[in-house]
Amino acid sequence: MSDETGKALASETAPAATTATGSGEVSKTGKKKHQKGPAKEEKPVPVTNGEVSAGGCTEEHQAPPGSGKSKSKKKNKNKANAAEPSPVASSSGAGAAEPPPPPQVNGEAAGHAEMVAEGGDGDGGDGGGPFTSNPDAVDMLMNVREVLERLKVSTRSLKPAKTSEEALHKSYKFWSTQPVPRMDEKILANEPIEEDKPISEIRAEPYALPDGFTWDTMNLNDPLQLKELYTLLNENYVEDDDAMFRFDYQPEFLQWALQPPGWKREWHCGVRVVKSGRLVGFISAIPGTLNVHRKEQRMVEINFLCVHKKLRSKRLAPVLIREITRRVNLTGIFQAVYTAGVVLPKPVSSCRYWHRSLNPKKLIEVKFSYLSRNMTMQRTIKLYKLPDQPKTPGFRKLLETDLKAVHKLLESYLQRFNLTPVFDEAEMRHWFLPQNGIIDCFVVEDPAKPGTITDMVSYYTLPSTVMHHAVHKYVKAAYSFYNVSTRTPWLDLMNDALISAKNLGFDVFNALDLMDNKQFLVPLKFGIGDGNLQYYLYNWRCPSMQPEDVGLILL
Repeated sequence: MSDETGKALASETAPAATTATGSGEVSKTGKKKHQKGPAKEEKPVPVTNGEVSAGGCTEEHQAPPGSGKSKSKKKNKNKANAAEPSPVASSSGAGAAEPPPPPQVNGEAAGHAEMVAEGGDGDGGDGGGPFTSNPDAVDMLMNVREVLERLKVSTRSLKPAKTSEEALHKSYKFWSTQPVPRMDEKILANEPIEEDKPISEIRAEPYALPDGFTWDTMNLNDPLQLKELYTLLNENYVEDDDAMFRFDYQPEFLQWALQPPGWKREWHCGVRVVKSGRLVGFISAIPGTLNVHRKEQRMVEINFLCVHKKLRSKRLAPVLIREITRRVNLTGIFQAVYTAGVVLPKPVSSCRYWHRSLNPKKLIEVKFSYLSRNMTMQRTIKLYKLPDQPKTPGFRKLLETDLKAVHKLLESYLQRFNLTPVFDEAEMRHWFLPQNGIIDCFVVEDPAKPGTITDMVSYYTLPSTVMHHAVHKYVKAAYSFYNVSTRTPWLDLMNDALISAKNLGFDVFNALDLMDNKQFLVPLKFGIGDGNLQYYLYNWRCPSMQPEDVGLILL
């Protein structure tokens, strides 16, 4: 999913506020990254997306290759203990890791202290307050007040930026050393920021780890190593602030996500404890081709940056990012795409997750969603009820024999957007052929012309473990992947997608507001999430774009 994928170091440290859905239920859901779902003024939950953190968690910050960068993920992914992605030096040695931010001031305590400092009525009054007659006390309070104001400003600067306006007031010491655009930069070109480097200039040796740790290039075809990775992510990756939900990437899903055509074992980079051999850190890259404003470019997506919770003070994440950058650079790739739940220099676009309840009773029982004001459980269940079966004639599961037609259909559709993947036949088979518990894809075959595919929908599976509930142990979420409507209206097509997901046992259906998705989100009773998912390109500058111009989904 996508440290800057969100999968994001900084994004995962910041709780997201919930927002009202206005439809009968409020949700505190999230993705790859966790993007929180529709909500009321409740406590925040995790984002997709992807949805990796410098602390070593997810979706939210991942490390792009090139000079070496951390990829902030998805989508808010597991909250790492960092306010922004861990700094990483370029593969040629440039750049240094920033020190961890100082502890933040407790906003409530500071606010209370300010109230005390201001609340003595020292400004006047007929007999004056208790401090009025003591100039030293007044001076002391004024000094305290000044210190508190400075602490407030300092605290604000440490928090990850959630908007472009906030980002303009941050210094971004690490990102200022990397080949990414400045926040205030006006961009008209569509080109690399730095030229590719000769392989001879790329560091040949792995970066040094702290004493007691060693690198391990993992073999995910080994069931034992795959289980180790599953356990590391399950226990240390994306989790909401209240420790109620945690992404549960199944081993089969990890193989699907990390072994697409062209994958390299060297890009599955682990860190182990020397004495015990225990896996305590991981980062990955997968290859792909992107079309950016009609220009094709080979890139990678960095994902699944994760460091064991007890070892985040060891600053392993920056070393992981540098090392994966070095390994990718050695193959001649110097660009990356990633997502983050926070604002870094400089987003190409900013999208929002929306959430559609399929099993509202369960979601409310596990406090993933909440009943809206003046709504009962029965009324909420009725509000979100769906038909038993899809209504569109010819709506069925994709078959391998459909792949060629679906490839052509999707390729034609994606030409409308400014940031899209370029799939070849092998990639189409890998990413879209249905696999139980991983990826589902449905097509509409023209009943009058057998073999003619007119529409398609697809979504992947990413459950979350429910941490503390006597009955429910997980929430099964479907994430909208790629959808194409040429003949079936969007509302009919996506309503059938919701029905198919409901029949497959999903509890919630999540979708970003990119491509043509805005046409069906509100009419089909999706609730808006409470966090944005920023898209970034590393070592590439191009004009920014609106969500509806984005045609790319990162896991």
